[in-house]
Amino acid sequence: MSIAENKIKKFEHGNCAENNVFYQAMEEVIYSIAPLLESDDRYTRFGILDRLVVPDRIIKFKVTWLDDNNQIQVNTGYRVQFNNALGPYKGGLRFHPSVNEGILKFLGFEQILKNSLTGLPIGGAKGGSDFDPKGKSDFEVMKFCTAFMTELHKYIGSRIDVPAGDIGVGGREIGYLFGEYKKITSSYEGALTGKPYFFGGSLMRPEATGYGVVYFTQSMLEIEQKEPLDGKICTVSGAGNVALHVIEKLQEIGAIVVTCSDSHGTVYDPRGIDLALVKELKLNKRVSLEEYVQTHTEAKYTPVAEYPQDGHMVWSVPCYAAFPCATQNELSEVDAQSLIENGCVSVSEGANMPSTPEAIALLQSHKVCFAPAKAANAGGVAVSEFEMSQNASMSRWSYEQVDAKLKETMQMICKRVALTAKDYGVEGNYVDGANIAGFKKVADAMIAEGI
Repeated sequence: MSIAENKIKKFEHGNCAENNVFYQAMEEVIYSIAPLLESDDRYTRFGILDRLVVPDRIIKFKVTWLDDNNQIQVNTGYRVQFNNALGPYKGGLRFHPSVNEGILKFLGFEQILKNSLTGLPIGGAKGGSDFDPKGKSDFEVMKFCTAFMTELHKYIGSRIDVPAGDIGVGGREIGYLFGEYKKITSSYEGALTGKPYFFGGSLMRPEATGYGVVYFTQSMLEIEQKEPLDGKICTVSGAGNVALHVIEKLQEIGAIVVTCSDSHGTVYDPRGIDLALVKELKLNKRVSLEEYVQTHTEAKYTPVAEYPQDGHMVWSVPCYAAFPCATQNELSEVDAQSLIENGCVSVSEGANMPSTPEAIALLQSHKVCFAPAKAANAGGVAVSEFEMSQNASMSRWSYEQVDAKLKETMQMICKRVALTAKDYGVEGNYVDGANIAGFKKVADAMIAEGI
């Protein structure tokens, strides 16, 4: 039995339903780095894998707050500080009813390798709460954020742990969190990123993840000698921050985006998605995409109930490139088969682990260019680190500076992943290339600093 198989067998005994996505992410990494483990016994001698899959600490706390009716509400808060071998813990805060320890462990584990790939001095972490901002007033969100920061502030700081935003945590929430952090600590420091620009935020932070996905895809297609995206039909799932900015950048470079989706259904517009209307519906009105077809009668809206069995409507649409940007495990093996049959050339993950292992294996077996999330969507954390740099030097970078540095970073990540895959005999496999490159840098740092 190989080293990788031994590790998988060992770790699966501790697996439980809540940890399923964490185990899925861990299993993928272990199989990917098998060639590295077999070729260099240092990683086994120093117990790197055993140490890496266990967080440095998991902080869990009660958050008590008053709603607008002066009723006491109680939520659970978390911070999973996973690994700081390369720099301060870094990773977003997620406010969503689905948040639990297992999901945050999965996201934090992925964050270690993603942050490593950027080449920037940041470690991996994740946090959040089962609080749902949807349907809450601004005052209720503010009261929750101040209560959440009352506990979280004990564990963060510009050289310790620097949270950012994630699902349910945007500029409004970060603003409230940062305001409370300042009140408690009397310190104006870069302890959070994703702040509004007028008090220390970076330009392009909202766009960074989505734009970065497109920059990575452009570089991957060039390396793999495929045709560029301009003029090509593209499909995108989701209608959140990442999806909206993937659509925006794709349209900017001349691609034709024909789909987007939310939790209720999918819009297919053969003439190209009207991004301004989608933003109006999702960001201002906060309503279902079903309203899209009221003003665009040529478009088709398909509710979730009418999706193909075990599939997602978005991936049944013929396209050149696909961009899953909604949630984990949204792209199934059935979807992968549909993409292959319809001639899809490239799949790039904008969400965290949106493709099932079976889907990835099928796409790779048919030579579809596949960009894994930990590499393709690293643009968000890269610009978060740019914000940390600006805060530390009390300076501001122009939009053009941030955009150029983001594009350069994503191109560097793509080339590094491609070269690593080639060096370890899996040329063209960006999943293995990303896992090996990310793991090796963190592992070498852990060996150098001892135990």
